[in-house]
Amino acid sequence: MNQEQETKLVIITGMSGAGKTVAIQSFEDLGYYCVDNLPPALLPKFLDLMKDATNNIQRVALVMDLRGREFFDSLFEALDALAKENWLEGHILFLDAKDEALVTRYKETRRSHPLATGGLPLDGIKQEREILDELRGRAQRIIDTTSLKPRNLREKILKVYKEEKQEVFSVHFVSFGFKYGLPIDADLVFDVRFLPNPHYVANLQPLTGLNPDVSSYVFKWTDTQTFIDKVTDLLKFMLPQYKKEGKSQLVVAIGCTGGQHRSVALAEHFSKGLSNGYTTHVSHRDIDKRKVL
Repeated sequence: MNQEQETKLVIITGMSGAGKTVAIQSFEDLGYYCVDNLPPALLPKFLDLMKDATNNIQRVALVMDLRGREFFDSLFEALDALAKENWLEGHILFLDAKDEALVTRYKETRRSHPLATGGLPLDGIKQEREILDELRGRAQRIIDTTSLKPRNLREKILKVYKEEKQEVFSVHFVSFGFKYGLPIDADLVFDVRFLPNPHYVANLQPLTGLNPDVSSYVFKWTDTQTFIDKVTDLLKFMLPQYKKEGKSQLVVAIGCTGGQHRSVALAEHFSKGLSNGYTTHVSHRDIDKRKVL
């Protein structure tokens, strides 16, 4: 491991039902290596793996769901040892909420509290709060999620923990051929089979939309320019709404018949055109499905 760059470790813990699942998903969106529900006894071994010079893990988030006192001796020993490591920046994030809010959440999900076996949810909540009291006191940051919706909690975590100038929301443009089926992970799908097809132009047929001659042919038509203008306006309206809603990635699929010409050229165009305001990526799912490219 590069010792010049300090590794960040965030331990996510707190009350059951306070939002640990949303938290770990948010850290995953930030590019952290995430492990859900790591037993505290395994923390020292995990730290050894992080310290191994052969890996390049620089940011790690661990969820530790502490529901029994037997976990605490090993956890506090590990935290004390962690504080002595000059290559590691350790941090505890404790998620909390008022008892009334936690009871309501358990009722909404029809789940029973893990410490309230056969009892009322409030009994388990009070027992868990007592167990976690000392750990709460050692936390560097406490977030009360009583009045926070999952989206609000995610926004709060991203604001606090993202790196300077780090962009979380990204747009991925995917070209594809309808003859091979729709991409299953697409959020938006645009069908461009109505545009003139370079496949029927002899010297363009063996090429792809990455070739300047093909893209010039695709873009020279009035219908293509009208389509680009309308889709660009639509995306400029929709993307801020998706970002505001808390979506970390939007997949925009653009399809033509075989995924070779029109969809490829247009996916490249939109990816470059929106790159000034957003982090964009482009991929061409079916571009290699022809023997001659």
